[in-house]
Amino acid sequence: MSRIEQRVESPEELHRSGRWIALSVLVLAVLLVAIDATVLGLATPFLSEDLEPTGTQLLWIGDVYSFVIAGLLVSMGSLGDRIGRKKLLLCGATAFGAVSVLNAYAHTPEMMILARALLGVAGATLMPSTLALIRNLFHDPRERSLAIGIWGAMASAGAAVGPVVGGLLLEHFWWGSVFLINLPVMAVLVVIGAKMIPESRNPAHGPWDLASVALSFIGMIGVVYAIKELAAHGPSLWTIAAGIGGVLALCWFVRRQLTLPAPLLDMRLFHHRGFSGAVLADLLTILGLSGLVFFLSQFLQLVQGRGPLEAGLAELPAAVGAVVAGLIAGRAARRFSVRSVVTGGLAAIGLALAAVTLIHKETAYPLLGAVLLVVGVGAGLAFTVTSDVILSSVPKEQAGSAGAVSETAYELGAALGIALLGSIVTGVYQKFDTPHGVPPGPAAAAHESLGGAVEAAHGLPAQQGQALVSAAQESFVEGLGFAAGVGATVLLATAVAAWFLLRGQKLEDGIVHQ
Repeated sequence: MSRIEQRVESPEELHRSGRWIALSVLVLAVLLVAIDATVLGLATPFLSEDLEPTGTQLLWIGDVYSFVIAGLLVSMGSLGDRIGRKKLLLCGATAFGAVSVLNAYAHTPEMMILARALLGVAGATLMPSTLALIRNLFHDPRERSLAIGIWGAMASAGAAVGPVVGGLLLEHFWWGSVFLINLPVMAVLVVIGAKMIPESRNPAHGPWDLASVALSFIGMIGVVYAIKELAAHGPSLWTIAAGIGGVLALCWFVRRQLTLPAPLLDMRLFHHRGFSGAVLADLLTILGLSGLVFFLSQFLQLVQGRGPLEAGLAELPAAVGAVVAGLIAGRAARRFSVRSVVTGGLAAIGLALAAVTLIHKETAYPLLGAVLLVVGVGAGLAFTVTSDVILSSVPKEQAGSAGAVSETAYELGAALGIALLGSIVTGVYQKFDTPHGVPPGPAAAAHESLGGAVEAAHGLPAQQGQALVSAAQESFVEGLGFAAGVGATVLLATAVAAWFLLRGQKLEDGIVHQ
């Protein structure tokens, strides 16, 4: 075993308090990446007004970050196993801060999409490194469950706190400020992390296979792009070609991994039923959730007329529920069972999404707040336990790869959720009838997005503008309800599947001496 691995395991060098201080730095990275995935939601109306993106460009701005992360996570997790997870984390944090500046000062939709993609590259280095380092920091399974619970709570809370942070900033600054907050946080992470986080890597690693990296990225992006375009615009020659190319690249990737002596991703991990079931639960949980989160911020602002900060605070119950549930999830899974906690969490999210199908423009906040609280609790329970199952199913030397698989499921689910459910919302929304007398120019802008409708209404007579906005709002709510119904169906079906796939799965209970 290498000197690096021995240092990580040595209780003399990494005492109890040191582990928890190191954990606090790791969850800081997770919190920031999660916030960055949702903070843009509240800024969307302001960004739309400033950059004037089309509806398709707006969706790309929202989901290209997750697309790129999903495409690179497996590669970055494997790279961390090879060069050192701490080294990759600190390099990624530095790049994340630098690229955030480019995001803040983007002045065209195309530049914004590119900047979000580069931020995804940096983000892909952070997430698997944090999970892998937790696997190597905490050898007591109960402590590790609590650590993963804190990690999961911060990931879920970050997604919910993002709108609050964004709202607070947007009340006083321009939309680019939601990216500049990354700079001081990443500076703290790099300075403290360099001192407090121990290095770890796989002592038996092989070379980093660049062909596998390319196949993984091309395959993931091709498949996700094809799904997004099919949902938004229907089949076309280019879309079908991209989808087929993506599937072929992923098949080639899998075949190559099975023949390499040191694969980028050990495909034998998926022979473990608990591992596969947990990955599937992660993927479909986030798929059902993400579209709702992305469009709920627009509902609160552009339909119900709330300010950015008020809309952000309105989404806070989801963060509270996720934090509380994440901290108790490991204990609950040991007292009852893994499958009952995961299934219960998934079912709770599904029922909450089903309730969203009942909302309308005048829906009072107590119903929305209750829905968000239930969603947070369900996500905290399900995501924390599945992450624990994924990490504990593999040897610690493969922690980076396992963490990357977990995060790939999360990010791919987010990308697909925004693409599929977002496209449903957009597809239903664009079918509304333009009020009589509205000129073709404003009518076309209104049909691109709800933000475009609000902006177009400013240039029309008051009564005509109000009629246009009302028609657009009603259509948006209809689309949101339909998408929530699809998400609810997905989550409830996933709950049933998890009940069978996670049968007999248990979390480790005692210290495993490796």
